[in-house]
Amino acid sequence: MADSEAEEPSCRSESPEVEGRSAEDRSLLHQRLAIRELIDTEFSYLHMLRLCASDIRSHLQQLPPGDLDVLFSNIDDIIQVSSRFLQGLQETACKEEEQAYLIGNLFLEFQEEFEQVYKVYCANYDQALLLVKAYREEPELQKMIQSIIEAAVPQAGPSGLSFLLVIPLQRITKYPLLLQKILENTPMDASAHPVLQRATSALQDVNSNINEYKMRKEVALKYTKVEQLSLRERLARINTHTLSKKTTRLSQLLKQEAGLVPRTEDKEFDDLEERFQWVSLCVTELKSNVTAYMDNLEAFLSFRPHERSLDIPGGPAEQYCSLARDLQLGAFLHFKQRLKGLVWQPLCSLARALAGPQNLIKKRLDKVLDFERVEEKLLDVGSVTYEEQAARHTYQALNSLLVAELPRFNQLVMQWLSHILCTLVVLQKDLADQVLRRAESSMVQLPHHHVSEPDFQKLLEGTLGQTSSQLRLFQENFEKVLPPPTTQPLLPGSEHQLQALLTRYSPGKLYQVTGNINGAATLDLTLPRGHIVALLQNKDTKGNHSRWLVDSGGHRGYVPAGKLQPYHHIIPSEKEPRGQTDIQEDYWHPTTEPTQPSVPTVPATTQVVAAYPFVARSTHELSLQAGQPVTILEAQDKKGNPEWSLVEANGQRGYVPSNFLARTPSPTPWGWSLPS
Repeated sequence: MADSEAEEPSCRSESPEVEGRSAEDRSLLHQRLAIRELIDTEFSYLHMLRLCASDIRSHLQQLPPGDLDVLFSNIDDIIQVSSRFLQGLQETACKEEEQAYLIGNLFLEFQEEFEQVYKVYCANYDQALLLVKAYREEPELQKMIQSIIEAAVPQAGPSGLSFLLVIPLQRITKYPLLLQKILENTPMDASAHPVLQRATSALQDVNSNINEYKMRKEVALKYTKVEQLSLRERLARINTHTLSKKTTRLSQLLKQEAGLVPRTEDKEFDDLEERFQWVSLCVTELKSNVTAYMDNLEAFLSFRPHERSLDIPGGPAEQYCSLARDLQLGAFLHFKQRLKGLVWQPLCSLARALAGPQNLIKKRLDKVLDFERVEEKLLDVGSVTYEEQAARHTYQALNSLLVAELPRFNQLVMQWLSHILCTLVVLQKDLADQVLRRAESSMVQLPHHHVSEPDFQKLLEGTLGQTSSQLRLFQENFEKVLPPPTTQPLLPGSEHQLQALLTRYSPGKLYQVTGNINGAATLDLTLPRGHIVALLQNKDTKGNHSRWLVDSGGHRGYVPAGKLQPYHHIIPSEKEPRGQTDIQEDYWHPTTEPTQPSVPTVPATTQVVAAYPFVARSTHELSLQAGQPVTILEAQDKKGNPEWSLVEANGQRGYVPSNFLARTPSPTPWGWSLPS
């Protein structure tokens, strides 16, 4: 009796230890079951992915082009990552005591890879569902897709594609739950416990980051669309909600400008935006320069001396034409094709790629005003509506997207630009090599092929200098025969514009356009020949004296200085009638100059010729070449305006400006000649 009483306390003292040991054993058993569930489900998951990538995707090739890329997205990348992850899980099976610890570390190792591959798939998932919905509206296509899926995956059932596409989403969201289950059955004092805690938290962060990335992509997709809407369509979209929203933004902006409310400062975004605008300017400038380069190339290639009969048999001229033909049909044509494909088209694609970020930056300016208004209300009232909270989240998502993506985008654009510029340099070098190689045989036949390069350069400079002197002498002699440049006739209806300019500027500031001007760059003016302008500054903002800032009477802008000449405003005498014949004669007689002793005497025979070339702008006018003889039929137009004359040349009649005509000495009855 005493022994039994003595043993009873010892039994009671052992029962907590036994119970603790049994509870620990149960936890260890549940931990191993959770680990086994993780490995088995990972194996089944990978098997299902491979079925989708091989059997199902390969049998759906009859779908429209591009649909498979949207449906299965980056499933191959997921298979690659999951295969290595499963291999790592299976390798932990041989170390049961450390298995939980190793699994926790394995999840930490794959954290970044999981986030990278799954965020791409999840971001494209909604687009894939839209395709699945579209397929269901075509019974024959849906029936074909369903039969292929049922043959490969019978358990998919009527869900078909939807059942398969959602599997990666379910897997990445299940990882934290599986880790939590292993963690719950791991003792607190075990070495695996803190590792499993970090792994569980890391996978939860992965899912949060994926959701954030998906929301950013949705915002970007919404605001990067460039819609070409007509004015009517834009007006149709205006409603009371739109007007209210824009009015609120305008009010917020005015408050900021007045200093009533603070402006949200984001130094990081401001620096990124400034960098992006600079990169965009580089792309725009390069595209403009390449456009001008290609236009000049077209103008150069339009000169085809080999297609013209030079009437110079044999010799260097024939050799040059042969070389020009060879280069025109070979090297230059090939260079033009490569320039378009390797430089121009990539540059245009790069310029189009800038539209999306530009729209996002522009939309952010609107959203930041909404955000500031909501923040102000939140401070005052303490609560906001659901719509205001959505606007707040939209700005935060948009700003986070730009801050995260703009650095990489700017870097990629600069890399793209550098590749394009390097390609252009290489193309130029290849062209030079081809031209030299093709011209090598022809250069041997040229007269000066034996001359060294320095001597040839001196010879070339001497020849050009001699030719320039001859041309200058010819110009001086020609100016002795032709009258000095005179003012072109005013365009119809320009008198009022001329008087308006005279009221603001002195006559010495007035210039006349000598040829049609087509403005190409920013702030350039487009003006017709004969237009009167007032000079404001004889250089542009960069100090370039070849572009002048002028006032055209309505607009101000830049024009080429070479297409302007001083306008001499002539005030008609009140005593002489406007239609008097003597005034018209003044247009034809050149200014009397002292006779030079070196110029021989010319017979008194004179005739009327065109002093300058003139291009007809209507059927009532007549085109003339400089020096072409004409016959004056009437010294004024039908309204009695002496600035226009009716002439006849080569059997054709028409009006020409009177000051384009000149009387010139003619030693022979059929033409006129220059002084020798």
